Amino acid sequence: MLKKQQILVIGAVVILMAVLLSLNIKGLVKPSEEQAAGNQPEAGAVAAGSPVYTVEQASETARQDLNANLAQQIKELEAAHEGSSGKEQLDTEKKLAQKWDDVNKPAPAAFYYEMIAGKESNLDNWLITGDRFTDAYQNTQDSLIQPALMQKATAAYQKAVELDKNSLDARTGLGVAYVSGSGNPMQGIQLLLAVVKEDPKNIKANMNLGLFSMKSGQFDKAVGRFKTVVAQKPDPEAWFYLASSYENQGMVDEAITAYLKCKELAADPSLGQFVDRKIKELKK
Repeated sequence: MLKKQQILVIGAVVILMAVLLSLNIKGLVKPSEEQAAGNQPEAGAVAAGSPVYTVEQASETARQDLNANLAQQIKELEAAHEGSSGKEQLDTEKKLAQKWDDVNKPAPAAFYYEMIAGKESNLDNWLITGDRFTDAYQNTQDSLIQPALMQKATAAYQKAVELDKNSLDARTGLGVAYVSGSGNPMQGIQLLLAVVKEDPKNIKANMNLGLFSMKSGQFDKAVGRFKTVVAQKPDPEAWFYLASSYENQGMVDEAITAYLKCKELAADPSLGQFVDRKIKELKK
């Protein structure tokens, strides 16, 4: 059964594809995956004049999509948070983080997880903070706030790596953040390649290496990455990207098979219509 968040993503998979492939991955212009990182400046530092995005802004934007009753509940919790301290404030942050998670709003959830991690600094808390900021920047098309969210994700994963340098999740998250927004894409790719060297079947690292290969036009390498993902779990998103990678190599039969598998697993009418049109085009 698909998770709620995955269903939402797949429901707009064509839009997601456009967003991911249009990410401003600086310096990533058809490099080889194995290209050395070279001498790079330290990633993740907040540059002077960088945009600032606050929890208040994230919350105000996210509340606009909620029904009046739920929005009011969250406003009351936020008011209680402002007037609290110590354990009471921490408990309220946990409630708010969960509330925003429940309604699939990663940006405000990320800020509250960041507050929690600041008080209870452990690997899991920094990982979930990084993951939520990553979800937030990958699901917004607002170019003004995206850099701020990327910087937050990078900083959270750096904290996680500091706590456990052997954590594959932390290193993968940091690699994705570096490639997406740090200005050091090859440093990020080297981190991800190190993860798959240690754990060849790592789903998250392979998925992101596949996406970055697509961005740089290396569709043959993308195919290998996505095949590793789909061999381990029935992921309609990965099947979609695998199909697109096959299509870009002119491998029509393989592309059709992958698109049909994506349609079958997602069971989403909008995506199904897109796949049907795509297959009709490919068969011409």
